[in-house]
Amino acid sequence: MTASSWRVLGATGFVGSAITTALQTKNIAVTPVSTPRLASPATTVHHVIEHAHRLESVIDYLADSFAGADIVVNAAGLAAPDQTHQQSLTGANALLPVLVALAAHRTGVRRVIHISSASVQGDAPVLDESIRTAPFSAYSLSKALGESALYRLRADWEDQPHAPHITVLRATSVMGSGRRTTRLLAKFASSVFSSVAGDGTAPTPVTSVKALAQFAVAAGEFPEPLPAVILQPWEGATTGSVLRDAGHRHPLQLPPFLCRAVIDAGYWVSRLANNRFNGAIRRLEVTWFGQRQVPGWAHENGVIPEPNVQEVLRQAHLSLGK
Repeated sequence: MTASSWRVLGATGFVGSAITTALQTKNIAVTPVSTPRLASPATTVHHVIEHAHRLESVIDYLADSFAGADIVVNAAGLAAPDQTHQQSLTGANALLPVLVALAAHRTGVRRVIHISSASVQGDAPVLDESIRTAPFSAYSLSKALGESALYRLRADWEDQPHAPHITVLRATSVMGSGRRTTRLLAKFASSVFSSVAGDGTAPTPVTSVKALAQFAVAAGEFPEPLPAVILQPWEGATTGSVLRDAGHRHPLQLPPFLCRAVIDAGYWVSRLANNRFNGAIRRLEVTWFGQRQVPGWAHENGVIPEPNVQEVLRQAHLSLGK
């Protein structure tokens, strides 16, 4: 796609601002769209879509904002893995994507890219590009619900030639300058507690926001139809390399059976607290054990962004002043 016009929701946020910058660097016309604040009690795909259809004024606002656009990127949402207020999470991460799709359909937008999260697949041994999800927290549940609602719309519109093509782009564990998650990782990696399960060679889906932005732009410009789900490509990080880059020290190599016992105990305690700590425990689990991912659509089509995660992590360590 050439000479296209883009709209980006969440353009002032962590991911959205990076995508906007990547578009501007390529001299692609892009306009930010303010994101409505939403909440929803919906718990099923049917109820999310039903709720969205009742919000006619919001659809009108978004449709007006999308006028003349070819591509819409929804990088908005509530990135709060530890939050437990389900209605706020559902509004931001499930209801909003449906409203964006409905407005894009009304306006004649050609392509909608929804930025989701690989966390929707939980502790799957290998992240893939199937629509299968296994949410483990309030946050991942809201993201999975948003994905499922978009798949429903995509299927419903399959025979409509002028309907937008909807694609879910699953971001992995994205790091970037100034992000709280990145600072916390650097602090952990710089401490005496820095550790991995085993020898630290397990691949881990820790990536950079710059690479995510480049990938989103490349996907938007791709001249052929996109699949329902595409996964942010792996940047070559391992559990050991992430901690060495972020902490400038070699992590302890702990026995995997001991690490697994700690993680299992953590989930047991979290269940007693209504799964309140699942997000934090899952982050530790990925830090210790990593998680593999399929090469997927990006490798099949040669759409591979430039790796940047090593630089981001090393800068995060330097920013600690250690």
